[in-house]
Amino acid sequence: MRSLFTSLFTLLLFTGFAQPPAGMQGPRTGQAAPPSIGHIYGKIVDSLDKPVAAASVVLLQTKFDTAAKKRKEVLLKAITAASNGDFSFEDLPIMGALRLKVSAVGYKNYEQAVQFQLKMPAAPAAGPKNSNPMAAMSSMVGAFDKDLGNIRLTTDLTQLQSVTVTASAPGLKMDIDKKTFNVDKNIVTAGGTAVDVMRNVPSLQVDIDGNVKLRNASPQIYIDGRPTTLTLDQIPADAIQSVEVITNPSAKFDASGGNAGILNIVLKKNKKTGYNGTVMAGVDRRGGYNGGGNFSVRQGKINLTASAMTNGMRNRATGYTDRQTFGTKQTHVYQDNIDKTKGAFTFGRVGLDYYITNRTTISAAGVRVHGAFKPNSLITSDSLNTSNQLMNFNTRNTNGSRSFDASGLQLGMVHNFKKEGMQLTADANYFSATNDGNSMYTTKYYNSTGNYLNTALQQQLSNGTNQFLTVQTDYVNPITAKTKLEAGLRAQARKTTSNTDNYNQGPNGNLAKNLNATNNYKNNDNVYAAYATVTSSIKTFGYQLGLRAESSNYKGDVTNKGQQFKNNYPISLFPSVFLSQKLQKNQELQLNYSRRINRPNFFQLIPYTDSADLTNITRGNPGLVPEFTNSLEFSYSKTLKGNNSILFSVYYKHTNHLITRYLDSSYNPEGRLYLINTFVNANSSYNYGAELTSVNNIKKWWDVTTNLNLYRSKINTSNLQKVSQDALLSWFGKLNNNFKLPKSFTVQLSADYQSKTSLPVTSGQQQMGPPGMQAQSSSQGYIKPFWGIDLAVKKSFLKDNAASLTLSVNDIFRTRYNEQVSLSSFFYQDYYRLNNPQMVRLNFVYRFGKLDVSLFKRQNTKSTATQDAMQMGQ
Repeated sequence: MRSLFTSLFTLLLFTGFAQPPAGMQGPRTGQAAPPSIGHIYGKIVDSLDKPVAAASVVLLQTKFDTAAKKRKEVLLKAITAASNGDFSFEDLPIMGALRLKVSAVGYKNYEQAVQFQLKMPAAPAAGPKNSNPMAAMSSMVGAFDKDLGNIRLTTDLTQLQSVTVTASAPGLKMDIDKKTFNVDKNIVTAGGTAVDVMRNVPSLQVDIDGNVKLRNASPQIYIDGRPTTLTLDQIPADAIQSVEVITNPSAKFDASGGNAGILNIVLKKNKKTGYNGTVMAGVDRRGGYNGGGNFSVRQGKINLTASAMTNGMRNRATGYTDRQTFGTKQTHVYQDNIDKTKGAFTFGRVGLDYYITNRTTISAAGVRVHGAFKPNSLITSDSLNTSNQLMNFNTRNTNGSRSFDASGLQLGMVHNFKKEGMQLTADANYFSATNDGNSMYTTKYYNSTGNYLNTALQQQLSNGTNQFLTVQTDYVNPITAKTKLEAGLRAQARKTTSNTDNYNQGPNGNLAKNLNATNNYKNNDNVYAAYATVTSSIKTFGYQLGLRAESSNYKGDVTNKGQQFKNNYPISLFPSVFLSQKLQKNQELQLNYSRRINRPNFFQLIPYTDSADLTNITRGNPGLVPEFTNSLEFSYSKTLKGNNSILFSVYYKHTNHLITRYLDSSYNPEGRLYLINTFVNANSSYNYGAELTSVNNIKKWWDVTTNLNLYRSKINTSNLQKVSQDALLSWFGKLNNNFKLPKSFTVQLSADYQSKTSLPVTSGQQQMGPPGMQAQSSSQGYIKPFWGIDLAVKKSFLKDNAASLTLSVNDIFRTRYNEQVSLSSFFYQDYYRLNNPQMVRLNFVYRFGKLDVSLFKRQNTKSTATQDAMQMGQ
């Protein structure tokens, strides 16, 4: 009787459940689909049986491809393991072979064949105790519920050494020619801009005005591998995935940039099949705000990403300038200043990737940024005699407005050949920006007793455009299993226009245009380049040899004066050499060399003298020539037990004909000495130092990233008939602590210190302040020591910690000021500024998404399972 009952149940199971609706058929013509009632589950653990969170678990199914007329593995389902390592797949077909694949960062990939075993129960023995048909049926149904138990992953030491050298935030990845810092988990910068992000990236120094230095020089800024017109304060921190620090660029990169390196900002993109997104909002203690969101969807042949963010600011800075000039008529001026800026910018980006075939992908992305600001400043200037007694004073109130619009379009194509590793890419990048400014200066004069004398009005109107086009193609060919050839062509064209008109108050009280203070110009510069590199290895020794050829030209017109300047730079060669030697016990040595160039730009060349502000007269120098820099760097890295790591580097850079800021002097007809900010070619300069970056996992809940940089630099100005400033030995340090506390709390504590150091060779990347607030000559001064501490606390909540609330405080003790001293035989100046100290921000973030391969129905089964599995594991 029991045998008969079981047979009937089996017959019903494979006929009743398997009948498709009318007009529908199974995977093969005339064949019914098997029932999808299977269930597989298990737990991902490490070698110590501790859970492995966020592991990628992929389930593949073998199907018949009618087009190829053969069986192929295709993606059936995929999920990410829970924080406790658990995973579960339901509604699985009970017929056919399945394959489970598990991958996680730092572990070797795991594969296991899975199949539901349908076995008929053995014939029962005689007697009433062995005749329970329900028990037999329960046993049979239980065969469709499969527990895979604990799946143990093995640590991949090779991957830990070459891919991920550190854990959590910020992650460090070390390649032969760059270091990549993952800043996605950095909570101190939530709600800020890219300037805040850079403050937490090792090796980078950031002053209060947002000027970034890399080993005491200003680096080039890239976005997703290409130059950009955007400045760091125009990029939201929440849009950044990682920052690539390239201290010594190879021949593959632009040779321009002189003795500075490259900062490549990698924006967030979707890498998971399905959809996901984030919404965010925040405020700060001054009334500033931020908000926005991003959404990504990826399935089949399409990957779409869109983001929009806004950032409103209420900045406040205070400071002073104490300047003495020596000469026939000595002067002493002391200024107090208060600067306030109110405004906002909006950032939007849309990107689309389309996978034409398994080997060819085309992509397009657009970026749009708009900003409008209202800067206001009040400067009180005291004129003192040689006994420091007040002679007279004035107050200068500046009310202004400025706005900018920037747009970018990126088009790209990637084609992978049948030969593994062989690839051709082509892309075009276009960025354009416009800006407008209007500043009204009202200066009131008083005598030494405070009696009002008179008022002077001055207005400055400005506008400009900047267009940037880059076209590039790169080719990679792995000649052998160990040798790879890379080559490329690149053309870059930039067009800039700028118009500045100054109006002074006339005798009748009306504003009249000052033709002598008008500056209208336009310029075009083009750079053409070709490069080739060969990368190979001999056992554990690796090398990369490269050569880049570049030529350039520029043409500039001072349109209001009919003057024209142009120059053609012949082809110059820029070699690069990168060597690496892997040692035992996860150690590696690297040695690299490169040659670079820095060409003077039109702003530095134009001979126009801007005397709108007599305390900050500026003038270009048409006699400037390009500077050439030779750089040498040696590094040692080691991955220690517990995934701790150290990276130690020593470096040397030597520059000929260094382009540097310089304070010159000139007398007016009344015999008064004026200081003029200009640019000169110093004879040479050198910079050498040692840098240490260490990542330590002190406890499971505490990791520390430490960065120390000891350096010495000097600019040789003997060709200027001035005494060269003594070389300075300086050091810079950063410390970043991350604490993972119970109840989903995270704390980040960061600190940085800068000792007395030379002024940067190039500065002014982010300068938006009123006249007189800019950094002074780099060859005639130094920066006084300063330090700062930042703190942030983050609480995650809701299911899967989808929401988080972050409270952060920057510059807790109001010590991250900027004080510069400039001096020579004819002047002395002390400049101090403190910007937005003790800034408190509160930010909320909510993340949503679904890793679902059925979001879009596949048109066929021709996509390879291997590619899908790799995407799911990213």
